[in-house]
Amino acid sequence: MDKEVRSYRQILRSSSIIGGASVINVAIGLGRTKVVALLLGPIGVGLIGLFGNLMGTASAVAGLGFGNVGTRQIAEAAAGGKDPEIAAARRALFWGTMVLALLGGLVVWLLRRPLARVVLGDASHDGDVGWLAIGVALSVAGASQGALLNGLRRIGDIARCSVYGVLLSTGLGVGALFLWGDRGLMLFVLSVPLSGFLIGHYFVTRLPRIQTPPTSLTILATQWNQLARLGFAFMVAGLAGTLAQLFVRSLVHRELGAVALGHFQASWAISMTYIGFVLQAMGTDFYPRLTGVIHDHSQANRLVNEQTEVALLLAAPVLLGMLALAPWIIKMLYTKSFAPAVAVFRWQVLGDVLKVASWPLGFILLAAGDGRMFVLTEFSVFGVFVLLTWAGIPLLGVEATGIAFFAMYAVLLPLVYWLGQRRTGFRWLRSVWYQLSALMLAAGFIAVLAMWRVDLGAVAGSFLAALFGLHALARLSQMTVLGGRLGRFGDIAKKIINRCAIWNGRY
Repeated sequence: MDKEVRSYRQILRSSSIIGGASVINVAIGLGRTKVVALLLGPIGVGLIGLFGNLMGTASAVAGLGFGNVGTRQIAEAAAGGKDPEIAAARRALFWGTMVLALLGGLVVWLLRRPLARVVLGDASHDGDVGWLAIGVALSVAGASQGALLNGLRRIGDIARCSVYGVLLSTGLGVGALFLWGDRGLMLFVLSVPLSGFLIGHYFVTRLPRIQTPPTSLTILATQWNQLARLGFAFMVAGLAGTLAQLFVRSLVHRELGAVALGHFQASWAISMTYIGFVLQAMGTDFYPRLTGVIHDHSQANRLVNEQTEVALLLAAPVLLGMLALAPWIIKMLYTKSFAPAVAVFRWQVLGDVLKVASWPLGFILLAAGDGRMFVLTEFSVFGVFVLLTWAGIPLLGVEATGIAFFAMYAVLLPLVYWLGQRRTGFRWLRSVWYQLSALMLAAGFIAVLAMWRVDLGAVAGSFLAALFGLHALARLSQMTVLGGRLGRFGDIAKKIINRCAIWNGRY
């Protein structure tokens, strides 16, 4: 089988496994979101987002980037196929992360009062912030489990961890809200890291044991030095995103109130969830694969182009459908009182189009281990997000957050493309240019039409989403030489698409 076809099939296989798990997670999350909206309203939804963001920020600092770098080091060791190197990377990651988890939880507990005063504007919430210390410790420990499974490319286990974790966290969190109402809000927040850690621990203990002698302290120290040196850069970069979100949430809460914060959180939660099937597949399969070939620029560039095209094909119908049906999606997932979130959500979907295109390029820096440039990139684009939100809220209200989100990725995409050119001589293939240009034009058309007439936007958007879906099926069938029933569907899609002038002659 042709090497290019095998590569496309690998990308599609990973995307289908992780995507299938993501679809299940989204379906479960929809029910959980609806329960929270009905029981707690916009204020409760906003507080959950704020507490979760604070926990995520603290976890990013405490984890010191060991998760990202651990994936990279285990993937490199696994590519070499030497058991002692794999064992050393695994042991260094485990013990280093355990120490960081305990220290991170302790620091958050000790600083609970000043954190409550700065983030929530009320030191009396120090008890709630103190409970987040448990979530921070569990999040950091859980990150090492994910890094190990990811580095070893245990795609099936990662998908199962994801689904079982969501099921368990939903049962615990929703159960707490039903039993105790708003007093169960903190358990709802903590249910996510607790469930992730327990399920991750189960799957990690089932990994085949490597029969090697104990790793010397000298080798472990070398591994820890590499983890800390590169991990610190990635931690700072990750901190840029979590701090930016925390600042924006705090700004919305102070300037516009708890209800507006709930509207922002509602649109943000959907935006971060619905394209997870594409983005998670990149981190799970694409990142380790790219790490293994990053020094071969032609292979690396080919892999990035393949991943970008598949990601755009898979995401396009979902993105256009979300744009078309935004008002009904918000109402279905939340309640009528969340209607102001629709305008924010539309801008975020437009930003997600650029986000899907920029993510494969961003992994070039990660795979190459260029921590300094990765940090500068993250701080630059999240600085755009924070600055535009701060400037726009007095004029546009909560909608300013959506516009700032779109602007952030409008800056990021050309920036990472330029950095990719400098690093590996990367250039998009013509097929990627066509796909991205067509998707941006369609998304912009739907957004403008929906702002004028919601019903026309829904009809036109649904038609275009279906058309892009047919194109995706036809193109993926062509790239991967699909057989069987799916291949026959692909042939039908080709015949339909070839009747449309926009793609005539492509197949």
